[in-house]
Amino acid sequence: MTEVLRRGRASLAFSFFAQGAAFALLVTRIPAIQDRYGVSDGQLPIFLAAVPVLAGVGSVTTEQLVKRIPASRLLRWSQPVVLLALVGVGSGDALAVLALSLAVFGLAVGALDASMNMLGVSLQRTYGRSIMLSFHAAYSLGGIVGASLAWVGAHWHLALWLSYLPVAVVLLPAVLVASRWYVDGGPADAGNGAGGVEEETGRDGGGVVFKLLLPLCLVMSFTYIGDSTVSNWSAKYLQDVLGSSEQLATVPFNVYMVTTLVGRTIGDFGVRRFGAAAVVRLGALVAAAGFAVVAVAPGAWVGMGGFTLVGLGLCVLVPQTFAAAGRLFPGASDAAIARLNVFNYVGFLVGSPLVGALGDAWSYRGAMVVPMVLVLVTLVYARSFVAQPDRYGGGHERPRTADVGRGSNGL
Repeated sequence: MTEVLRRGRASLAFSFFAQGAAFALLVTRIPAIQDRYGVSDGQLPIFLAAVPVLAGVGSVTTEQLVKRIPASRLLRWSQPVVLLALVGVGSGDALAVLALSLAVFGLAVGALDASMNMLGVSLQRTYGRSIMLSFHAAYSLGGIVGASLAWVGAHWHLALWLSYLPVAVVLLPAVLVASRWYVDGGPADAGNGAGGVEEETGRDGGGVVFKLLLPLCLVMSFTYIGDSTVSNWSAKYLQDVLGSSEQLATVPFNVYMVTTLVGRTIGDFGVRRFGAAAVVRLGALVAAAGFAVVAVAPGAWVGMGGFTLVGLGLCVLVPQTFAAAGRLFPGASDAAIARLNVFNYVGFLVGSPLVGALGDAWSYRGAMVVPMVLVLVTLVYARSFVAQPDRYGGGHERPRTADVGRGSNGL
């Protein structure tokens, strides 16, 4: 039993790593993609917005599919599709090819993100202790590796397909082999929709899901608004507002990714010691303090320190939001996570245009106050992260034999 769990955890962590690398390779080479396909500045936002929109569609579709298909099977086949779509983005030469590749990438990413977190929440419940942050730490590590490979490709002026194809050749067979050891949840987790919530609450499932899930959905959106602010505007802010060099302006995002990795690596220990709600409160305060420092920074180095604080704070919020959804709906965690995952893309879709519009109409310093306030609002919803009493009378569910025994390949 222990070996099944250990292999299941390691294989799922590798899936998070591979997804982080693939996504970083896409977003960090957007200028090169634009040049390759001749995408105008007016067309680019349409292409970029299509990916999170279609990812939301993929996540909602996954909620329905897991009623009939194990989440492990969806993950097993959606991840190779993501990698192949990435190669398609780098290999084409017509706008139609780019549009098709990004559409496939977006739909597959939605299914991939939802199914990965479904398995993570289920596995955490089986472990009986916090391990979700470790999965997202693997994602951050993959993002660092992917961004580094993208830098190498840009530095050596490699064709996009030469940057993407070797990564896919290495990762695709690796994720297929690792998928043999995914561990699905037990009967209480397996594909229950609103009916599972109905069983837990004794009330109408559809209404209860949205009402109880809404605070977590808002936290997810606010977190990704903050995340997209750093991803899309940190370089421009340092260079145009704080007067840094072009080279120094590329540093904040890399520092942000590293601090995210560090925070997630140690975050599970904090959750076990102090509880999820306390960790979420601290994370929100640290992230808000980081945005405040960025907004008033007199120079580039202070601004970089602010973005570092933002990374340390924000990094704990998303994994704990998924974990909280699993605790709120133990009989319908798959449905809750699929719906919650949509707000990942809502925040990503709203964040960058919001900050850009405020920066142009007002000032970029003032625009940094908006994600600061939104992150602080998450403090209002911190009670949603308190561990719910389970049937054993404690704050966490005990491991169940039915959960441990169900591997995706019959283990």
